[in-house]
Amino acid sequence: MNQTTRLSAAALGELPADWARPAYDRSQPCGVVHLGTGAFHRAHQACFFDALLAAGHPGWMIRGASLRSPAVAQAMNPQDGLFTVLVREGGDERAQVVGSVADVLVAPDDPAALVRALADPATALVTLTVTEKGYCLDPATGALRVDDPAVAADIANLAAPQSAPGFLVAGLAARRAAGAAPFTVLSCDNLPENGQRTRAAVIALAEAVDPALAAWIAAEVAFPSSMVDRIVPATTPDDLDNFESATGWRDEALVKTEPFTQWVVEDWFCNRRPPLDTVGVQFTRDVAGWEKAKLRLLNGAHSAIAYLGGLAGHAYVHQAMVAPGFAALIEALWDEAEATLDPVDGFDPAAYRAQLRARFANGALMHRTHQIAMDGSQKLPQRWLQTILATRAAGRPVPRALTLALAGWMRWQAGVSDAGVPFVVDDPLAAETAAALAAAEGDRAEEVRALLAIGAIFGSELPADADFVAALTRAYISIADGSAGAAVRAFAGGRG
Repeated sequence: MNQTTRLSAAALGELPADWARPAYDRSQPCGVVHLGTGAFHRAHQACFFDALLAAGHPGWMIRGASLRSPAVAQAMNPQDGLFTVLVREGGDERAQVVGSVADVLVAPDDPAALVRALADPATALVTLTVTEKGYCLDPATGALRVDDPAVAADIANLAAPQSAPGFLVAGLAARRAAGAAPFTVLSCDNLPENGQRTRAAVIALAEAVDPALAAWIAAEVAFPSSMVDRIVPATTPDDLDNFESATGWRDEALVKTEPFTQWVVEDWFCNRRPPLDTVGVQFTRDVAGWEKAKLRLLNGAHSAIAYLGGLAGHAYVHQAMVAPGFAALIEALWDEAEATLDPVDGFDPAAYRAQLRARFANGALMHRTHQIAMDGSQKLPQRWLQTILATRAAGRPVPRALTLALAGWMRWQAGVSDAGVPFVVDDPLAAETAAALAAAEGDRAEEVRALLAIGAIFGSELPADADFVAALTRAYISIADGSAGAAVRAFAGGRG
């Protein structure tokens, strides 16, 4: 093929013979509505549903929805919902065109269209990847933030929802009014007990609108928890251009990922249950142990690499992992986290850690530290702080690796690298952290105290732990008055 062709349903027959592609009927009904059709969803849940449809289980096409930007819809709808997944490891690359997404709605442009999709009796399951901040929860308490502008707007006018909880409440209200069975709500974000947290947010918002509706939701709607695991770096313009140059195909919704993928789902449904266990999904009665292990081992390590590695000038995860001291730091962090985990049937921490070493070393992914560093204030509790609290509650010493990682996050809030290069702190609480640092007027110990005083992140228990605060202050000074790179090297040199 000498000219560029845009990916579309009409062009499927022209694809290279070695590319996997959908052969099932894509005009079948959508059984799933997905909120947040970003790169992770496309490389994870959409791939499982693609396999399910290919295996001959109809009725599980996905109607996607973007709650903020029209960019994904503008990329996918002209392609008839099709997109390519590039699976990369080392020098190997495999292309698969996924067909499970029918189309993508843009909620701000037409909120009623999304509510209609949720109300459609064919919709049996609603899945979400809206990031931690998309649930409008207080990171420290887990309560719905009724002062969030979108939540406040939804309480005032549920006819045109803005937030993810608002759309769920509006959709469930429409189902109840029509006498239809509710849909199952399945969170796929990196939150512990994400099902229960989603349930709490939805019921709290419904209670503010219609207490009878809230009672119906509490009694009738299933909110299973899930653990999702696949590394999906952000797709760059260069990725799109390089793919086009190499293949002759233009795909504006391209995603790149690793071979590893895992999805563990609590077996709790109030409507049709997709037979995802036939395509590799694990159904279990208790997903909490899987969630905790993944958040504390994979995500906790990723965040440590992001802040300390990013400060030290390492743009990508695989680069940081071969820099002096980082591998030792991550092993120590895993030791600290593993000591807080509960035994889980089928989960082998040593084998999982070995997998993570290989996954973090996969340079073909080009996973940016700055991407992982985004929205840190929403991630710290489940990735680090709960591990530190559990460690201290067990009577063990302050965990040094996690404390150094947290000091790295604190230094990140200044928005300048070890080399003095400024960067934007991309976080919903960036204004609060900047104000805390400014108020400290350069006093390093006061900077630590001021950041710890942000109750929405840290609560009250850790700031009251004098030994922890002292260790954190020492670690922070070693970074702020020295460098993250030197602090990591010193940690590795003094380990043991």
